[in-house]
Amino acid sequence: QTSRAPAISVSAESCIPAGLRLGPVPGTFKLGKYLSDRKEPGPKKKVFSYAVPPVFQVRMVRGELVDEAGSSALEWIGLIRAARNSQEQTLEAVADLPGGQIFYRALRDVQPGEELTVWYSNPLAQWFDIPVTATPTHDEKGEERYICWYCWRTFKYPNSLKAHVHFHCALSHGRSFLHHDH
Repeated sequence: QTSRAPAISVSAESCIPAGLRLGPVPGTFKLGKYLSDRKEPGPKKKVFSYAVPPVFQVRMVRGELVDEAGSSALEWIGLIRAARNSQEQTLEAVADLPGGQIFYRALRDVQPGEELTVWYSNPLAQWFDIPVTATPTHDEKGEERYICWYCWRTFKYPNSLKAHVHFHCALSHGRSFLHHDH
């Protein structure tokens, strides 16, 4: 997610097995920089997994996940959207070493037609000083909301708040609320 321009959703054409690693993620890693509370509609791209029987119309190309044109993950991995919360998250961003190359790893079996969405693993979030937790409050309608403790802006999803604190909140001065007890 290095650019605001693509509003493409990447979905599985076939089952993607838990633990499958994609990557490395090319370019500057700024996962969530353009995350918002709303899911923007856009064109869809389907990807194939090599690890399931051929009846699911999959293609194996040197043991890697490929899209419908046979392109490797390096060509479309940056189009995978940031997950707004853990319920919609299918992948997590991981690194072998702090400061090392970043990969996406499937958290569970991803079913055909399901969108691929990603968020930081806890160790990677800590490395980048991204808040690991966000505690919800409830608005006057009883709906969960997440509040920035620096500027008081409200968010519908926890990862939208975490991204805001890390990338956008002018009042946080780059500090996350990771160590605060709110």
